[in-house]
Amino acid sequence: MGNAVKKMKAAIVSPYIKTLGGGERYALTVAQALLDRGWGVEITLNENDVLLKARERFNLKLAGIGTISFGEISGKYLKQKNYDLMFWVSDGSIPWLFSPKTVLHFQIPFHNVRGKSFFNSLKFKKIDKVVCNSLFTKKVIDQEYGINSDVWYPPIDVEEFTAGEKENTILAVGRFEKSQTEKRQDVLIETFKKMIDKGLKNWQLILAGGHTGGKENDELLNELKKMAAGFPISFKINVSFSELKTLYSKAKIFWHAAGYGTDEEKYPEKMEHFGMTTVEAMASGCVPVVINKGGQKEIVQNNINGFLWETVDDLMNLSAKLIKGDKLINNISQEAVKKSRDFSKEKFYEKIYSFIS
Repeated sequence: MGNAVKKMKAAIVSPYIKTLGGGERYALTVAQALLDRGWGVEITLNENDVLLKARERFNLKLAGIGTISFGEISGKYLKQKNYDLMFWVSDGSIPWLFSPKTVLHFQIPFHNVRGKSFFNSLKFKKIDKVVCNSLFTKKVIDQEYGINSDVWYPPIDVEEFTAGEKENTILAVGRFEKSQTEKRQDVLIETFKKMIDKGLKNWQLILAGGHTGGKENDELLNELKKMAAGFPISFKINVSFSELKTLYSKAKIFWHAAGYGTDEEKYPEKMEHFGMTTVEAMASGCVPVVINKGGQKEIVQNNINGFLWETVDDLMNLSAKLIKGDKLINNISQEAVKKSRDFSKEKFYEKIYSFIS
């Protein structure tokens, strides 16, 4: 009998997995890519219902994925040696990694965390590749830690999104949560209310996003609903992937305001570090009108496949221009769909497969 082929094994470690945001989709897509190649994959998680939610929200096929606790693997030389690959999402700290192949991923542009410490320099010697989700994050990370990271843009399943019968809808997608990245739905609500007060008719604003509960998050959502009362503004909470696709397909315009009113140089963590929802919207034929901060500038080329704004007046005026011109919306929409293909899941897979081969 011939020798059995050893099954390759990977561990995915993320401190934020329960939040099911963009970073979690990033890490779980790495898991799916490896599963598709026949790897055994374990992820640091103790609650299987989170994986069920992730499959529904992110349209991921995660059958066969295993779980492991963070304590079982963190800093454990012998345990880590059992894995052929470690993919670790950093919380700002640098882990000791001992697997034959190691990737450290920065989803957040951490700064002022003593990144160039002596111990960090030792740990980086054990890490094969450091990756970031955008050039924006890379700039901050490289300066903080004294490294030269690679950019692996987040995986967007662009082929899953299509433009449908468009309606007079402006859509914004972002978590209703108190977090480092402030989505600033309050700014969008106030802007839309001003547009209505100035005579805008037959348009609606839809705010969609995840909500994990908790006192602070509940207070935030309730406050936003109070602000929106009496106006054609609706909330879609914890929608499934299929429901989100429908919202995108019908919306004509996509809004984003993360980081508004905050100094990008001083507080890069409060910006949108990339903008996965912006790409999804573009793939669906929505025209993005997004803030000129963070990773959004790497996605949207102003006046070509969308618009970048800096002030609330910019946001109103650019949106009004689109609302008045169907030809403009159609032209920009077509360019947005083309641009979205630069961030496909297939291109992300190529990066992973090239590394593990």
